[in-house]
Amino acid sequence: MNTVTISELKTRPARAIAESLDYPVAVLRRNKTQAYIVGKELFEKLVAALEDLIDRKAVEKTDFSKGKDFEDIASELGI
Repeated sequence: MNTVTISELKTRPARAIAESLDYPVAVLRRNKTQAYIVGKELFEKLVAALEDLIDRKAVEKTDFSKGKDFEDIASELGI
């Protein structure tokens, strides 16, 4: 994993951002990771994966035996 110190990040932020496009960059302060810089596309993929996981868990917990048929609901709503 690529790393950058906070001082380097302050002086060359564009370089750190460019490096983060393919893989996260750890931001170090006193040799300890304080944060990560993640490129736009990777961040969006991570968010989408988390949303899918949350949706899957919601579906697993749902008791569909208590539900109504779509046609009945559509009829009630006049759709």
